[in-house]
Amino acid sequence: MTFYQELQLNQAGSKNLLKKSETTKEKMYHILVYLIKIAVTMVFCFLFVTVFSILFGNENSIVGVVVLLCLMVFRNADLGIHTGQSTMLLAMFFVIMAVCPHLANQLSPVLGMLLNIAALAMLIFFGCHNPFMFNQSTLVLGYLLLYGYDVTGTSYQMRLAGMILGAVLTCFVFYRNHKNRTFKRNWKDLIQEFDITSSRTKWQLCQIICVPIVLCIAELCNMPRAMWAGIAAMSAILPFVEDMQYRVRKRIVGNIVGVICFTVLYFLLPSSIYAYIGILGGIGVGFSAQYGWQAVFNTFGALAIAAESYGLKGAVSLRVIQNVFGVVFALAFCAVFYWFMSKQKESDVTVHAE
Repeated sequence: MTFYQELQLNQAGSKNLLKKSETTKEKMYHILVYLIKIAVTMVFCFLFVTVFSILFGNENSIVGVVVLLCLMVFRNADLGIHTGQSTMLLAMFFVIMAVCPHLANQLSPVLGMLLNIAALAMLIFFGCHNPFMFNQSTLVLGYLLLYGYDVTGTSYQMRLAGMILGAVLTCFVFYRNHKNRTFKRNWKDLIQEFDITSSRTKWQLCQIICVPIVLCIAELCNMPRAMWAGIAAMSAILPFVEDMQYRVRKRIVGNIVGVICFTVLYFLLPSSIYAYIGILGGIGVGFSAQYGWQAVFNTFGALAIAAESYGLKGAVSLRVIQNVFGVVFALAFCAVFYWFMSKQKESDVTVHAE
């Protein structure tokens, strides 16, 4: 494996190489490459988002984050269908993310929920056909981030420009990297493979229905940062309830540990460098291969931003409440949904047998 190829590995891949190292020299080499990868990634991410902020305004820095996520994921991940059709679908996803979150914010929570359901249906049915590729962690997360950091007026016009640029960059990189791959399926196959009895379709429906409901309830309860609850629910929803239970435990514990660590840093560090706690969290995520630790360090960036608006106490309370509510509601919703669908399947089998 070349130096460049090793740089392309994810955290789990890099740590697997470290475990397999047979000599100290080999292990030190892999550690060096791993550290270089983290440093290069952090610098690139910082510069990329900074450029977007300069071009489209600080209030649209979140657009840079969403575009960066899409670029880093879809340079390797595919949609499982013909590359040309996948590229067009990616362009459509950017249109959905640019328009629907903004429109949903202009509506009442209930009407906004219905629009969010329709938007997520398009993203998930056509972009998240393989749940184990975790494309929802890019597309749905991007949608929720844009929903939570909505803008209006001239800022929204600049947001549209930023999303257009993001769509062009993502589609170009995606097509270049996947154009030589052969896929036997097309977008019509994704529709034909819809099967209410399959674990995949049930998982998709839970994402589509549950996440908007969580957002709606949080907003009806006048909870600020409702997107946090939505993101928590999205990350917890998996095809199997047993896996969800693991995620819920890790998410809750990880957020509590993250809140405690952030609070300690908040009191130990001078106020002039509070903003850099989020960067520290990003570095921590870079070193984390396990979901629980990622939940810990993801808390840093969210709290660093929220503390500016709500103070430390308000930000910490919101973070814990929103995350616990999001994952617990998602687990209960999916458990009931999966149980109901299994009963329906048993009823159908009984009817056909008779």
